[in-house]
Formats: sequence, structure tokens, C-alpha cells
Amino acid sequence: MLFGDPLAEVDIAAGYRGPIACQAAGITYRQLDYWARTGLVVPSIRGAKGSGSQRLYSFKDILVLKVVKRLLDAGVSLQQVRTAVGQLAHRGVDDLSTITLMSDGASVYECTSADEIVDLLEGGQGVFGIAVGKVWREVEGSLAEFPVEGGNVVGLDELADRRNRRRNAS
Repeated sequence: MLFGDPLAEVDIAAGYRGPIACQAAGITYRQLDYWARTGLVVPSIRGAKGSGSQRLYSFKDILVLKVVKRLLDAGVSLQQVRTAVGQLAHRGVDDLSTITLMSDGASVYECTSADEIVDLLEGGQGVFGIAVGKVWREVEGSLAEFPVEGGNVVGLDELADRRNRRRNAS
């Protein structure tokens, strides 16, 4: 682990619906939908299949969503974000916790050791960094508020919640 304590085990079979993924990643549903439709971050558990179907995002998907948001907020171009996400997609969920993404605003660099970070900074290339392990903890803390079972989400989205209340009232 590059920064801090070892990370907790994550249930990689757990699925989270779009509204929960948005809350945990700090993005809007419109961003989530656009990123899924354009292939930037697609749900790995279940994609949308027609009107009314629910996408299910894994922990790794939500972690990547939050990293994407951080990169975009820092002014990294969408093209560079797509490149970075492509690199992250090939990593296992445990591997992500050891990565620090550094950027000079134009390019994104993947560092897996303190030496790589120092070399990058000495070369004048790094302007900011995102320790993915820290983002991991933030996402884990956000998702802890929502109950999950296996590959199914227990937490309901707002529309499903309204439907259930209406059914129970009659």
C-alpha cells in the first residue's frame, strides 16, 4: 500500500443502482448516463437493456467514476481521462489501491511507487496527484450507508420507492 493503512476487503459481486453510484461518486445522474452511453465508464454488473431497466455498478466502477470526476474537476481533458480510464480498466480492483495518478494538466501518469512520484515531480511533470487508495476509502465510506446483498441491491431508487409505498397504501 502506497499511502496509509491497508484497505478493507470489498464485495466485488455487490451491485449498486445508478442513484447510489451517483451519490457515492459525487456526480449527477446525467453525467452517469452520458458516461455509460459513451463508454467512458460502463456498469460491469448489469448494463441498461431498454426502457425501465436498471444499470448495476460494481465497487470498482464507482471508484473509477469518482476518479473520473476528480480528473475532470482538475481540468484534465476528456481525451486524457478516457486514456487513464482505459489503463485503469485493465487493472484488478486490488491493484487500483496502489496507484497514484499524477497529471501536469495535459497528460495523466500512473505511479505505483513513491520513487515514480518523486521522479515525475523532479522532471517538472506533476502538478497534482490522486491517490486512488484514498478515493477507495471515500467510496467505501459512502457505500457503507447503503445495504447490499450478493449481486443484488437492497436500496431502492426513488421511483421504485414511490411505487412500493403506493402499493402498500392500497
